[in-house]
Amino acid sequence: MTETDQNYSQNDHQTPEHHRSIRSFVLRQGHMTAAQQRAIDTLWPQFGIDYQNSPVDLNRRFGRSNPKVLEIGFGMGGATVEIAKRLPGHDFLAIDVHGPGVGNILKLIGEEQVGNIRVMRHDAVEVVENMVADGALDGIHIFFPDPWHKKRHNKRRLVQTPFVAKLLPKLKTGGYIHLATDWEEYAVQMLEVLSGFDSLQNTADGYASTPAYRPETKFEARGKRLGHGVWDLVFKRVK
Repeated sequence: MTETDQNYSQNDHQTPEHHRSIRSFVLRQGHMTAAQQRAIDTLWPQFGIDYQNSPVDLNRRFGRSNPKVLEIGFGMGGATVEIAKRLPGHDFLAIDVHGPGVGNILKLIGEEQVGNIRVMRHDAVEVVENMVADGALDGIHIFFPDPWHKKRHNKRRLVQTPFVAKLLPKLKTGGYIHLATDWEEYAVQMLEVLSGFDSLQNTADGYASTPAYRPETKFEARGKRLGHGVWDLVFKRVK
């Protein structure tokens, strides 16, 4: 199991193949607590962004023109909130489809009084395609996406060349993509995919040290205690 509750993947079985070849999630509802539902009811008008089929003005939504970072698959939101606290000068558009996770991140935003996160509950592929303007992003985070470890399911992985090709135009020159996984074979694939773009440059010799802004999650710490590795990749857009 991954930090993001297996929500994000590359998956095309839910819509006709001619209509969509990439989909970022498998929808699993889970149980919404009363506190999570209350957070949605009270905080969504301030911190939530509804899907629209046209570009969104992120500067207007955040009320400032600071650097913008897209996070795909935030799980229960704990790491996202901590990163936002560590980088108060950045704004974070956090996308997931898991209802309890959306409720929980809003609950944490309220408890921690964090103002630099906006939340969406929608397919991230459609958001990238239709709502994020070219050159709007300074960074992209995808942490612990579903590894789909069975070989016959590898095609469902999110981090593949077609999806990264959709992401790159949204990233400013000088912006970065930060990926993390606890599945070594997926890490190898991620490295191959990102290295295949001439417009991206690896900031490390292979895998990167974990940047100071990314906290170690409880899930990650447990994996390390069990002897599991974690791999970070940080690439910069150079052209």
